[in-house]
Amino acid sequence: MAARPQTLPAAAAPILVGVGLAIDAGVFAPLPALAAFVGAALIQIGTNFANDYYDAIQGADTDDREGFTRVVAAGIIEPAEVKRAMWLTFLAAILVGTYLVYEGGVPILVIGLVSVAAGIAYTGGPYPLGYHGLGDLFVFVFFGVIAVTGTYYVQAVSVLHAAPFPLWLPEGTVTLAAVVASLPVAALSTNILVVNNVRDRKEDATTGKRTLAVRFGYRFSRIQFLSLVALAYLTPFWFLLQGYGLAVLLPLVTLPLAVTLSRTVLTETAGDALNPALESAGKLLAAFAAAFAVGLAL
Repeated sequence: MAARPQTLPAAAAPILVGVGLAIDAGVFAPLPALAAFVGAALIQIGTNFANDYYDAIQGADTDDREGFTRVVAAGIIEPAEVKRAMWLTFLAAILVGTYLVYEGGVPILVIGLVSVAAGIAYTGGPYPLGYHGLGDLFVFVFFGVIAVTGTYYVQAVSVLHAAPFPLWLPEGTVTLAAVVASLPVAALSTNILVVNNVRDRKEDATTGKRTLAVRFGYRFSRIQFLSLVALAYLTPFWFLLQGYGLAVLLPLVTLPLAVTLSRTVLTETAGDALNPALESAGKLLAAFAAAFAVGLAL
């Protein structure tokens, strides 16, 4: 319950897209890709533990919460146990990351350490990112741009660069296509947080959690949501203009789900409507990423 497995599409989606792009470019490497997924999943779970722990001890989770059960706030698991689970999970991610550091060198070392630190700083530390309206940027960058380009990088570097532990980015290991391919994942991952923040806006306002929804209101969050959806669905057309085949438009099959989800976000604020929408946002991310990965590979 504390690990929140329903959030794992946010960890799997960038790996799928990074693999699809690597297959197209002829640099697919299964072992680095698998290690990237395991590491990303562990960082996601560790971040979930951190959120559960820090939100409870800082008073952000109250009895009025409309979201899924938080184990510390609900008294199901002792705070110290969740905190210990957080550190052990991040340690496991670092251990998995040692292989990726061997392959990817200093760039992966820096990304891995910063990702773990950011996962803790999202709700913990002296300046919690999620409490100051920076959570959306955190998700966009780490679960989108860095996750996809990093997945592509660890595969490309293992194929194109013979020597282990490069000190910088070898030529051809980070491409414009990888950065652009990360944008739909970044956008749809961020929209999961947007739905969450719209649902929790009233409670967050009373507990001092200054998300973008609290700072700027429902109208801003809905415009943000629609803008991110537009970014996701326009990106495949960039690849089409670059000479990729029509298969790259395969993610458009998920558009009906995006439309249904958008209608809910535009009209609802209560948990009984937005909790299912939150799950739908995760499903949309997973379905879009899978279709995009297949389209890129084909």
